[in-house]
Amino acid sequence: MIVHTMDQPELAKEEGLIGVICAPTRELAHQIYLEAKKFSKSCGIRVAAVYGGMSKLDQFKELKAGCEIVVATPGRLMDMIKMKALTMLRATYLVLDEADRMFDLGFEPQIRSIVGQIRPDRQTLIFSVTRPRKVEKIVREILSDPVRVTVGEVGMANEDITRIVYVMPSDAEKLPWLLEKLPVMIDEGGVLVFASKKAAVDEVEAQLLQRGLKVAAFHGDKDQSSRMEILQKSKSGIYHVLVATDVAAQGLDIKSITSVVNFDIAKDMHMHVHRIGRTGRAGDKDRTAYTLITQKEARFVGELVNSLIAADQNVSPELMDLAMTDGRFRSKRDARKRGGKRAKGRGGTDPEYVSCLGKRIMCLMLHLMKSRDSMLASS
Repeated sequence: MIVHTMDQPELAKEEGLIGVICAPTRELAHQIYLEAKKFSKSCGIRVAAVYGGMSKLDQFKELKAGCEIVVATPGRLMDMIKMKALTMLRATYLVLDEADRMFDLGFEPQIRSIVGQIRPDRQTLIFSVTRPRKVEKIVREILSDPVRVTVGEVGMANEDITRIVYVMPSDAEKLPWLLEKLPVMIDEGGVLVFASKKAAVDEVEAQLLQRGLKVAAFHGDKDQSSRMEILQKSKSGIYHVLVATDVAAQGLDIKSITSVVNFDIAKDMHMHVHRIGRTGRAGDKDRTAYTLITQKEARFVGELVNSLIAADQNVSPELMDLAMTDGRFRSKRDARKRGGKRAKGRGGTDPEYVSCLGKRIMCLMLHLMKSRDSMLASS
């Protein structure tokens, strides 16, 4: 985007902007803004951040003064457009980051409105961890002959992360487990704990504070300045543990986090993948994601087990037993086994086989590439 912006004619007064980056949450928008500033400053490119929780008047003035790139949440960007703080006449580069989460958070109308105000010959980049129908639909509608770049498998968690699932007797056993395991986790790095509700986040924080741990709660009831302060202290190592809700933690990028704990399970596998993605960033190894699950969550366990198998992760007997209590999972697994027997010699479709086959193909490709390189070197 910066190279593209540098290649454009200089902006005249109140001509608007050239590049737009939309992110689902304030925290992610702020982090993208900070990274963009690092690269743009030496190029003479002005970058502005526009998101909720901060003064609209200050943001209005900054946009009016002029900038080439805006990093924004969809809602606040639409506010600025309606206030005529900027125009999209010169916009030719659009980025939608974590598009699946933006749709989950209900930003589809704002995204469509923003896209509709940018010229059709723009360059558009859409990043998404998962590929739900809504994202596929907007890809078809706003992109022309798009190029797809897939890193890993769509909707799958990073294979560099070790995923461990504990079947707990009851919810009451979760806190003692966390208190026992946290010291070891903290020795390895920062810890991010996910709870399902704000009240649960506050309760876990209170329990950890009583034990003298350096912990902070992170959820939507915190004002923006408090959230920014908590993030900064977490990055600098003042807080060892961050307890958060899903919405608040979207897009968090704290490099020191080495452990993620799903104290409460996510609402679905898409969110589960997003949670796990808060650690193991940029190829980091030795990262671990723990999930605490109880008997009442058996229907979620089937998807979780399939995900673990596909990623070559360990599935404990206790977890498999719990998954088999779900009739749908049991019937599908039995059907796959029958299909695998009928297709003997061709592999069938069992996830274990697919994973093994993928590894064999990868080894073969690497062997062929090495052979080709040797031939080129000898010639």
